[in-house]
Amino acid sequence: MAIREIIQLGDERLRKVCDPINTIDEETKKLFKDLKDTLYSVDGVGLAAPQIGITKRVVFIDLRDGSEPILLINPVITKATGNEEGYEGCLSYVDYEGLVERPTYVEVEALDETGKKRKYKGEGLLARCFCHEIDHLQGIMYVDRAKEMYELVEEDDEE
Repeated sequence: MAIREIIQLGDERLRKVCDPINTIDEETKKLFKDLKDTLYSVDGVGLAAPQIGITKRVVFIDLRDGSEPILLINPVITKATGNEEGYEGCLSYVDYEGLVERPTYVEVEALDETGKKRKYKGEGLLARCFCHEIDHLQGIMYVDRAKEMYELVEEDDEE
C-alpha cells in the first residue's frame, strides 16, 4: 500500500497541464494503485495524479455509493449539457468549499487501466466529479471557477 502526500494549493504542479499516458507499464500501474490507496486513505470521492505530484493525465473516482470506481486515463469530455450550481471541496485545498457551476450531464472518453478505450456517462455528482478531476489535468482548480468561496469552520458544541 502506497499512500502519497496530497499536495496543496500553491504547489506549482497543480497548475501544470498534464502529459498523456502513452504506455501502461509497471510504473504506470503503480501510479494507478497509489491513486487508489491515497484516495481511500482520506474522505474524498476523486483524486487526480497532479494532486499527488505526478503530472500525468489520470484520475481515480469512487463516489462511495456502491457504484463501481472509475479509473480514467487521458480523459476527454466529449459532451456536456445542462447547468447547475453546487458546492465543491478539494483534497488539495482543505477546509474550504466553493459554489461552482457545472454541467448536469457529461460524457467522457478515456482509456481504462488495461488500455481499452471506454465511454462513460455521468449526471449529478458523477458529472461534477468528472469535470472537477479533469480540470486538475489542465492545471485548473475549482477555486478558479467558484462564484463564492467559504472557509469551513468547526462549531464548538456547548453543553
